[in-house]
Amino acid sequence: MLDRLLCLVFALVSITAIGQDDEAFFIKSIYDHTLTEGVCHPWLSEMCTDIGGRLSGSDNANKATDFVKSKLLSLSLDTVYKQPCMVPAWERGDLEIVKYISDGEELSASALGNSIGTGGKILMAEVIEVQSLDEVRELGREKIMGKIVFYNRPMDPKQLTTFSAYGGAVDQRVFGATVAAEYGGVAALVRSMTLRIDDHPHTGVMSYKGDYPKIPGLAISTLDADELSKRLAKGKVKISIQNDAKVLPERESYNVIGEIKGTEFPEEIILVGGHLDSWDIGQGAHDDGAGCAHVMQVMHTLKKLNYKPKRTIRCVLFMNEENGLGGGNEYAKVSNEKGEYHLAALESDAGGFTPRGFTCEGDTSTFKKFFISLNAFEDILSPYNLYIKKGGGGADIRPLKSQKGLLIGFRPDSQRYFDYHHTAIDKIDAVNKRELELGAAAITSLVYLIDQHGL
Repeated sequence: MLDRLLCLVFALVSITAIGQDDEAFFIKSIYDHTLTEGVCHPWLSEMCTDIGGRLSGSDNANKATDFVKSKLLSLSLDTVYKQPCMVPAWERGDLEIVKYISDGEELSASALGNSIGTGGKILMAEVIEVQSLDEVRELGREKIMGKIVFYNRPMDPKQLTTFSAYGGAVDQRVFGATVAAEYGGVAALVRSMTLRIDDHPHTGVMSYKGDYPKIPGLAISTLDADELSKRLAKGKVKISIQNDAKVLPERESYNVIGEIKGTEFPEEIILVGGHLDSWDIGQGAHDDGAGCAHVMQVMHTLKKLNYKPKRTIRCVLFMNEENGLGGGNEYAKVSNEKGEYHLAALESDAGGFTPRGFTCEGDTSTFKKFFISLNAFEDILSPYNLYIKKGGGGADIRPLKSQKGLLIGFRPDSQRYFDYHHTAIDKIDAVNKRELELGAAAITSLVYLIDQHGL
């Protein structure tokens, strides 16, 4: 009897080992295909150079939806379509001048997204430097009234995770103009969100809150932020601002969706997504053209390897992550109305650098079980140096949390990401082809494992 039990255990172990060997072989084939026949870099290059920046509500954004739809159609997926969504529209305008009154020297500046401009008129005022929103409140109306408020708190270089450093500084960009206006400020200048000291201003979204006056908000380069701070240490400084940014009425745009229908559990959806929109001053290569290229490569690889998924694998190129989340919210709304269930949703929105792993989050009622299941894949992914940790999923997929599936964020190396983030130098030449392909292969491998085993 004991011998028979030992034989049974040995057989089960052998079957498991064979299964793991088969999975390891298929993951190797994913990497081999992506690294030798991948389309992610040429497709990204084409989108960046032929279309360029893809700000929500712009003609370029709509050109990009047609571009990625045509690429997905070329893969002969089961379904490819555009999903309408309403997005904010904002234009930077052609005029963007910030300079010192004393000597006329210009600062490298970029209007923040959703900011108003000066209407082309010249706004002149004394500058006051602060390190935080709370400092503005502490200084009060008497010291802020009539001044340009200069927020100069840098990202913390002691943070090993640059996204944590970004998160610790970005509140001054998002809410700086509103807080300044609350106390009588006439404009807000913000130190660019980057650890690098250079002459490239970083744009990004800002938000007006409450009934306070709307005042212009602009970012200046880190070099100019340091210079302005030095001048202020010596005495009063006056600056002029002239720009014609403006907010326009909402417009219709689109998410782009393609899917391969599941053969066994088609009602369980595994989503891979990135956001198609970008800021207007560069090509949006890392943010988030790379993410879009990643997820289109997932579909290309699975089709070319003739993989028949058990579950429905859906690729979504979201619109309007940068300044409104119109696409992500609309996608979740329609999905909920249809009664859909996303077993897992994975977003790539951290650039095209060397892959490090994945972080995940979810509803408290299901997360623990799903995280344990996902962690079981670490051994098979370890040869590719990929971790699985708790953490954030992604802005576009977060509205799906109510469906109680697992939300996953792809995590490449982040050390250089904020060198390019929201700048004019976020162009295709900043993206390394092999690093981009490795990221796509990593995502495809995790999607494959989730599809094979569920959660």
